[in-house]
Amino acid sequence: GADPLLIFVAETTILLVFSGLLYKWILSGAARSPHLLMLVGIIFGILFRSLSSFLQRVLDPSEFLILQDRLFASFNTVDTSLLGITTVVVALVTVVIWRMLPVFDVLALGKNHATALGVDHHRMIMVTLGLVSVLIAVSTPLVGPVTFFGLLVANLAYLILPTSRHAVVLPVATLIAVI
Repeated sequence: GADPLLIFVAETTILLVFSGLLYKWILSGAARSPHLLMLVGIIFGILFRSLSSFLQRVLDPSEFLILQDRLFASFNTVDTSLLGITTVVVALVTVVIWRMLPVFDVLALGKNHATALGVDHHRMIMVTLGLVSVLIAVSTPLVGPVTFFGLLVANLAYLILPTSRHAVVLPVATLIAVI
């Protein structure tokens, strides 16, 4: 077969380009709505689930099992040769995110308050989405797509914590995700 590193780089690049185009399309228009971005994500999720269901009916069962193995997350079949590069990328992004935690607290106040406090709201939202895209792009080729896992983990962290400070919420959300 093909070199796993080459496949990993190709899949990561495709995911980053696609997410960049999606963000540009949705967030550069007049609406600039994160809610629209969420809605588009839900629609794409339903589309891919429907395509999977259609392929299940059309394909031979053994061929569909091979396809299903690629379409759904599997934490048991991670290519360990790719863990080194993934760890480096995740560590670098984590350092950048850690340094941005106070900015996230200001962004949570809303666009008007963040702008009044000197934060370029649109730029920081785009930087944050870019960092999240990098994290998703390096993890998806390893384990497969995990739909809405981040939303679930984030909401659980906000639910169990008495504070909304990102310096507390993000580490707890990370621990919940690991568990």
